[in-house]
Amino acid sequence: MSDIALEVRDLLKTFSLDGTTINAVDHVSFQVKFGEFVALVGPSGSGKTTMLSILAALLTPTSGQVLIDGQDMAQMNEKQRVKLRREKIGFTFQSNNLIPYLSARENVEFMLRLNGKLDHGSRIRSDELLARLGLAERLHNLPAQMSGGQQQRVAIARALIHNPTVVLADEPTASLDTERALQVVQTFANLIHENGRAGIIVTHDLRMCQFVDRVLQMQDGKLVRVYDTKEEIMEFALGTIKH
Repeated sequence: MSDIALEVRDLLKTFSLDGTTINAVDHVSFQVKFGEFVALVGPSGSGKTTMLSILAALLTPTSGQVLIDGQDMAQMNEKQRVKLRREKIGFTFQSNNLIPYLSARENVEFMLRLNGKLDHGSRIRSDELLARLGLAERLHNLPAQMSGGQQQRVAIARALIHNPTVVLADEPTASLDTERALQVVQTFANLIHENGRAGIIVTHDLRMCQFVDRVLQMQDGKLVRVYDTKEEIMEFALGTIKH
């Protein structure tokens, strides 16, 4: 069995703007292993969010391949991609997209319902996951009764609850204060490692890089640098923060 959960091969995504072709993702290749937590960093407009949308099967690349658990999305029809996204991918973006008339618990359980996996054991796991994210007292609250940061943590729990192969997070700590953000990302990292998932987090806050195993740096749509040791990661993060 391969230890590669996610493989990106020569990925290209182009857009046309005023008659000009822009390479939002420019021939990028990388792999993420089971149990590995990776940060995708770079300035605004570097292609990070476009990349994440392609990995989430929400956007179709111009060319190249994305393989999740050995399955090539390029070889799938739309129905197959929807099934893959529902079963193999967990994601949370900056807009948390919680269902407003469902409680925190029900929003998390919604992914289990979609996959036909909601039972007593999964309900207990849902409550335990919310508790680990500091939401034990908010199980029955609707999104409107929670802060933006609390809503984001519900979205993170929802992304993890169905044990996906790949978990994707776009700026999941944007609405959190620093202390809570560090706690949430550390818990996120622990869950990725404990459950053997492949995790990718897009973040502008390089302090979060202390919890990842590898950093992929993008610029102008290209993958320009990979930091794959703790020493390299911390040197990059601290050096960038200081400047």
